[in-house]
Amino acid sequence: MVKGLVVSVFVLLISACSSGDYRTASREPAGIAPNPAIEQQAVIEVYAADAFGWRGWFAVHTWIAVKPEQADEYTVYEVVGWRLNRDQPALYSYQTATPDRYWYGAEPERILSIQGEQAAALIPRIIEAADRYPWANEYDAVPGPNSNTFPAWIGLQVPELGLELPFSAIGSGYADNEK
Repeated sequence: MVKGLVVSVFVLLISACSSGDYRTASREPAGIAPNPAIEQQAVIEVYAADAFGWRGWFAVHTWIAVKPEQADEYTVYEVVGWRLNRDQPALYSYQTATPDRYWYGAEPERILSIQGEQAAALIPRIIEAADRYPWANEYDAVPGPNSNTFPAWIGLQVPELGLELPFSAIGSGYADNEK
């Protein structure tokens, strides 16, 4: 009876995961980021979305986007573990006009937004801190370093951000283990 219950719960959990296949999951913009073609001020945004698959029941994936004043695009910084399997660093950055894209089917939530002069002053410090992130070539889902360790570490390096990650940002506490 107990074995059947465990199997039933497992099947229910797996079937309830809405992320499906990562290759076909939505990566569309959520429409919550300031449009860089309109917003000319500097912008800092931090997002969280449910992690892919069953992990999304317990954890989020977080990332940081910065747009200097007058820039046409954001620079997005995030950590993705599968990149290590391709001999690439886990931490990477890219340019985009839409930093608020769905995380493989999961709608992002903006957890921090700073604009204007304060953002302009903090962006160079974020970029400099990203360049010296100590775990750029490492990834471990638990306890970290992982996708949540990076924004947490940036928050420690640039405390003026006032960045508070959600409880479900598993791995964010690993940022206290600086090398």
